[in-house]
Amino acid sequence: MLDLLKKSSFFILISIVIIFIFFFSKDESIPKDEELISSASTLNSEIPVKEVLNDSASQQDTIYVDVKGAVEQPGVYEMTTENRVKDVIEKAGGLTKDADQSQVNLAQKVHDEMIIMVPELPDLNVDSGQTADTVSSNIDGKVRINYATQDEIETLPGIGPSKAQAIIQHREEFGLFQTVEDLLEISGIGEKTLENMKDNIQIP
Repeated sequence: MLDLLKKSSFFILISIVIIFIFFFSKDESIPKDEELISSASTLNSEIPVKEVLNDSASQQDTIYVDVKGAVEQPGVYEMTTENRVKDVIEKAGGLTKDADQSQVNLAQKVHDEMIIMVPELPDLNVDSGQTADTVSSNIDGKVRINYATQDEIETLPGIGPSKAQAIIQHREEFGLFQTVEDLLEISGIGEKTLENMKDNIQIP
């Protein structure tokens, strides 16, 4: 009888220990699960913030723009992709009194390695037999494509009214042509057309 009682007591003790361990382990796991959920929630909330910061930084990358011509302080300036031509010219000290502002698109956004050429106003005090109507052509009869009127552009080989208007529109929207090859950016002007007229074009 005594042995049976001892065995029963032993099993009861073992059962109590097992129950105690079970409940203790369960209580310990609850905070861990809550911490895991909280960490996941925090991580998810941080991701959009980082993405917004990265997007904002990428939209304002540092670039370098070269300003030439009729500005007070020509040179290379550090800007951002959010700046416009107006901002660069202001950083260069502004336009000179002889600058032809009508040939510059101040609202155009700048990009890396961009060249902004600000031309001077044509000299209307022309001598040597020239008149104000011929200012846009030099003494060799070449057409100054950055200043020529539509009628003058139409004198170029292979250029009719529609192409002449397209050249003027491109000039007004994107600024002065830097090289003769820039004319290839205009729809309707290909390599053959450019080859036929490039000897009659003067830049600037």
